[in-house]
Formats: sequence, structure tokens, C-alpha cells
Amino acid sequence: MFTGIVTDIGTITAIDDRGDLRVRITTAYDMAGVALGASIACSGVCLTVVDKGPGWFAVDVSAHTISRTADRWRAGERLNLERALRVGDELGGHIVTGHVDATGTVLGICPDGESKRIGVAVPAALAPFIAAKGSITIDGVSLTVNEVADQPDGTAHFAINLIPHTQAVTTLGALAQGQAVNLEIDVLARYLQRMEAARGAAQHKS
Repeated sequence: MFTGIVTDIGTITAIDDRGDLRVRITTAYDMAGVALGASIACSGVCLTVVDKGPGWFAVDVSAHTISRTADRWRAGERLNLERALRVGDELGGHIVTGHVDATGTVLGICPDGESKRIGVAVPAALAPFIAAKGSITIDGVSLTVNEVADQPDGTAHFAINLIPHTQAVTTLGALAQGQAVNLEIDVLARYLQRMEAARGAAQHKS
């Protein structure tokens, strides 16, 4: 589990195609305190540390993960990093699993005071889970949805605000129009949808 509070920005320095991709990432983390097999969220994707050294670690990225996430897996790409939540840690964002639900597309970016207002388009499958004042994870960053606009084709557009601090300590400050981003919906929304579906099925049977 994670919280969506980014604690480092890493950079991919090497890619080795072994069927799965072996991805080497630089980090400011003290890797002596990170065990092999530990989980690190990389721009919202929970991955397992399979190799490490001072100032770097490596993860294996499967073809399934590549197909489900934004195109981040190339040398030079900067990634938002977060180590797994430990018992007793402060929950500063919201509960994040590190399992990307879908990718969205940045519709536009405009200044809002010192902040940036960013619009994102989401596919129809995710649209029912996005709610104003609810939580959303974008590239591993916990954010609050400001507003949602449902579209005639079943998709949705939503907007978030990036304060200067978030722009500075994550990769989101460099987002561009048309860019794909990793999205994870609030886990509470997932459970509520499942409960609603089960209730509807029970009423149908009766």
C-alpha cells in the first residue's frame, strides 16, 4: 500500500529487454535500507526491487504492465517514486494500491494563480468512479478532483489543481497537453461500485 505522497523523483538510466523489461532507476533513497523484494511505486505502478546498489535500483516490468500504463519505460524518463507504507507512517494522501486502472490524457493546462489547473480525459470504464472532491492518483500523486464533466460518449473530463509545491516535488509540473498519465481510482469508490452491483444483482433475482 502507498499514500500517493511522492518522496523522490528517479530517472531511468538503462533498459534491458529480457522478455520483461529490466529497468534501472536512479534514486536518492538510501538503498542499504531497502530490501530486495521490497515494493516501490514508480509513477503510480507498484514494482518489486529485483536488484540494487548505491543510488539505484532495478525492477522488472511485464508486458501486461506496459500495455496497461502510460509510455514511461525508456531511458531518460523521470518517475515519481514512493516507498511502500509502513505501519505507523503518516497517511498524508489517501490509500493507493499501485495498480493502475487506466490511462488518461491531459486535455489542457492553464495558470490558476500560482497553481496550475489541469484537465484530464478518462475512458468510459473509469468515468463512474470520478467524483468532485474525491481522490484520484495521477502518475502516483494523490490529488483532489475539483470538478467532473460527463461526456455524451460515456467518457468524462475532470480537473485538478497543482500547487507550486506539488509541481516542484513531482513530475506533474512538466505535464504537457496530449500526454498520457497513469490513473488509479480511489479504492473506496471501487468497493462502493462493487456493493452497488451486488445489491442490483440481488434485487434482480428477487
